[in-house]
Amino acid sequence: MNPSLSNRPDSFAAPTAHHHPRIPPHSPSETLTGHPESSYSHALDFTNIEHDLTCHISVGDISSRWMNTFVPLPGQITKTYSPSIVSFIHRILKSYADRAVRGRAAPPFIHPTQMIQESQAASAAALATCLNVVRMCESSTPHTRPALSGIIRREVGALFAQYSAPTDADTTITMNDGLGGNRRYSDMDHLAAFQSALLYLLVLFFRLSPSDPALPQFMVSLQDLACASARRGLVCAAELSLNRPRWEAWIVAEAKRRTLYIMYLFDSALAAHYGQPTFLGTELRGLPAPSAGVLWRTTTRTEWERWYNLLLADWGGLNDGAGGVERVGTIVGMLRIEELWPVPEGIGEQEVEDRRARVARWLEDLDEFGTMMYAVTSCTHGG
Repeated sequence: MNPSLSNRPDSFAAPTAHHHPRIPPHSPSETLTGHPESSYSHALDFTNIEHDLTCHISVGDISSRWMNTFVPLPGQITKTYSPSIVSFIHRILKSYADRAVRGRAAPPFIHPTQMIQESQAASAAALATCLNVVRMCESSTPHTRPALSGIIRREVGALFAQYSAPTDADTTITMNDGLGGNRRYSDMDHLAAFQSALLYLLVLFFRLSPSDPALPQFMVSLQDLACASARRGLVCAAELSLNRPRWEAWIVAEAKRRTLYIMYLFDSALAAHYGQPTFLGTELRGLPAPSAGVLWRTTTRTEWERWYNLLLADWGGLNDGAGGVERVGTIVGMLRIEELWPVPEGIGEQEVEDRRARVARWLEDLDEFGTMMYAVTSCTHGG
């Protein structure tokens, strides 16, 4: 995009999953978050999560994405969205803003465990603040929208100022702990700030002021914040080696990737709004596609590990090196995001068939988020 141009947190429900014959239904004892909190809070440990994560893509290209319109990069690919896909993206992203504003659910890029105070109090409080602020917009009128827009601009501006990305990736960023001292920002803090800023901007654009003059510069700052979060790791080291990661590490990595994918769709929506070209996010090449819905919804460590082992066995069998499946970087096994993009020139018929088989396997286990991503990519790029 061109830059020149009061409910409690547990009142937000998790995304409703479609029935899947391989996936057990939710327990009737679920709270309004869609999950029994006691299933999560007794055994979650998000401390030192950065030791489990790694980043193997060029995150600097995320923060400089806004420059694509002015400085074409080698290998840059223009996306052409049909009017129906532009409308689809608009309606889906608006639904994420609407569900948060109405207090029905947090958007599907925020994992339910992030809203549990016991697991990570500071980041949970940050998300709760965001969700409570956007709730004020439910009954907005033309008379109140300017004031509400001002509140959103102030809140998101404060986030950008507080979580400004350092120039040195190893720089330690600290925050006041309210007790006269400082503490280091955690990976969960950065993720919560990124998610909150994105949600604020979704509400600002889709609910309050689609032509707000601050939006272009806010998107530049959002991409900087996304870069800062991504630099701390977007995949689990265990994912790269086809091993099962720690549950907490996977939650953070998957939530980061889902949030990043939504930011890219929002960037495309804004580009369409301003009549600007949109570009394929080739800098994301090598990241896993959205994971199976059962992994996102499962509420106990034992169940999550069981399902991950089953899925890992499935994907290990599909990508054992004998089928000619294209490999990019070090990611093997589960589907990668670029496998949903246009088929590269020069690959053979068997490779195309292998790729289609992998996408078909991935489709078996999707939740609503993955289905939405597939709808956008399939209708845009084919496949």
